[in-house]
Amino acid sequence: MPFDVLWLSQADLDSLGLGMPEIMNAVEQGFACLGRGQAEMPAKIGIHPREDCFIHAMPCWLGGDLDRCGIKCVSGYPPNQKKGLPYITGVMVLIDPETGLTRSVMDAGWVTAWRTGAASGVYAKHFGNPASEVVSVIGLGVQGRVNLLAFKEVFPKIKQVRCFDPVAGQPERFLQDMQPRLPGAQFVVCDDVKSCVADADVVVTCTPIVEKPKRFLPRAWLKKDVLAVSVDYDSAFSEDVMAATPCFVCDNAGQYLWTRDQGVYFQNGYPDKGQVYADMGAICAGDKPGVRQGLRGAVLMGIASHDVMTASLAYDLAKAKGLGTVVRL
Repeated sequence: MPFDVLWLSQADLDSLGLGMPEIMNAVEQGFACLGRGQAEMPAKIGIHPREDCFIHAMPCWLGGDLDRCGIKCVSGYPPNQKKGLPYITGVMVLIDPETGLTRSVMDAGWVTAWRTGAASGVYAKHFGNPASEVVSVIGLGVQGRVNLLAFKEVFPKIKQVRCFDPVAGQPERFLQDMQPRLPGAQFVVCDDVKSCVADADVVVTCTPIVEKPKRFLPRAWLKKDVLAVSVDYDSAFSEDVMAATPCFVCDNAGQYLWTRDQGVYFQNGYPDKGQVYADMGAICAGDKPGVRQGLRGAVLMGIASHDVMTASLAYDLAKAKGLGTVVRL
């Protein structure tokens, strides 16, 4: 018996007009569901057909009042940037938990971009100092942009945005896109990482994920009270940043520790099981409190609950607006 599937392209998703606050709220609901033990989410598995490249499969079912499920197939290919191709691509599949039928297939690049920034915003909501004024962004691609949009929601007093990216043209494109979105902030393009992070209240690194990281950002370059957010695994922050804090947080402890145990990422001094203060599920479920002083470090790898919640939000709105293309299978 045939059934209908809603296809949502990147253009369809862009036209929905979803804002960062809505996506942050959805991502936080997913975190809380995980923290309450009402979900099934194995650690994402992957293959690596080329050096520093990955193709991940990310399934998740969120139960309780949410009752949503889906799976994302996503590729990350850093060399694509020099070819004029996107770094992150893939498809997100929403599935009816009652029947197992596919409800929707949509562009995973859009979902990944927005949900990753939203997760950083949720983390900053619980661990950031609301009075933060200086934000440093290392890596000025898509993730640099959406993370700054998320911080804009959490830190209304941002006065200065410091930017660094070694890729020619990236700073100029970043400023052109982001300055109109934060008209009250001064944007400063820095010549090196050290000057970019000096005295910053919040530092986020959005560089390519690599198997042999250089970890170019040591603790000595950061101020005493700082929020250090990694969305690039262990590529940027030195181990003396993440292992030095008594407040090391990850989005999901099971996924972080499983990935660490595979022996590729988070090696050579990154926190082990006994050094994880909490994951964001525990925080959003109310089991552990946030911390707003001192060095606070987070590795936000990106988890499937974010994808399912963001995709569900987009799907519901697209259905209400009559957007997308219906495909009969």
